[in-house]
Amino acid sequence: MLTAARDAGLVTKSNLILGLGETSDEVRTALGDLRDAGCDIVTITQYLRPSARHHPVERWVKPEEFVQFARFAEGLGFAGVLAGPLVRSSYRAGRLYEQARNSRALASR
Repeated sequence: MLTAARDAGLVTKSNLILGLGETSDEVRTALGDLRDAGCDIVTITQYLRPSARHHPVERWVKPEEFVQFARFAEGLGFAGVLAGPLVRSSYRAGRLYEQARNSRALASR
């Protein structure tokens, strides 16, 4: 789906929710896969258990880990990256969209 959207010229976005048992290597692999598929924007956040009936939080991701994942994602070439425990998929979406559009415009010059 991301590749088809990219091929159609659309700005694409995805979100990773951490704290459900994933390893750092799995997060980096997922980020690489998203970028390879043409994803322009990524947000990385902490899973927050909505209620006692939902899956429990396996691990609280440290703030410095979010910084490391954001830097890694930026290094992969994502046009927009936001990472933090309270970032949500629509967090500052307009700003990220403009960043991605500007990045594409610069790349096409």
